[in-house]
Amino acid sequence: MSATQFAALARTTEPRTALRRFLVLDALVTGANAVAYLAASGPLGRLLGVGSGLLLELGLVLAVYAAAVGLLASRAEPSTWAVRAVIETNLAWTLLSFAAVALWLSPSTAGAVWGVLQALTVAGFAALQYAALRAREA
Repeated sequence: MSATQFAALARTTEPRTALRRFLVLDALVTGANAVAYLAASGPLGRLLGVGSGLLLELGLVLAVYAAAVGLLASRAEPSTWAVRAVIETNLAWTLLSFAAVALWLSPSTAGAVWGVLQALTVAGFAALQYAALRAREA
């Protein structure tokens, strides 16, 4: 990604601001996913072809994670180690999502598509956060 593309995506040329914005975006999307899983685990479970209990558990995990990422984003200067932990967690989530769809779960077509799309979204967050962290440290 070029510096111009990155700046346009972040809508700032300030790496610290870009990093915080990408963390906020991650927290908001993750939080929305958590709320959906917690509030509608039954209907979503039927649509996606996965157990509602699994969605409830994932909703709780995602709610805690979204709060932690949001708290990190609220810092004027998020610590490098904490941002790296978010990036690594996002990468682990991506890999586990692909593995779950391919190996462990038997989702509906909608569930398989959802699993892949959310994994790619989380991978995108990791890539943006990594690029912003590198730019901040440069």
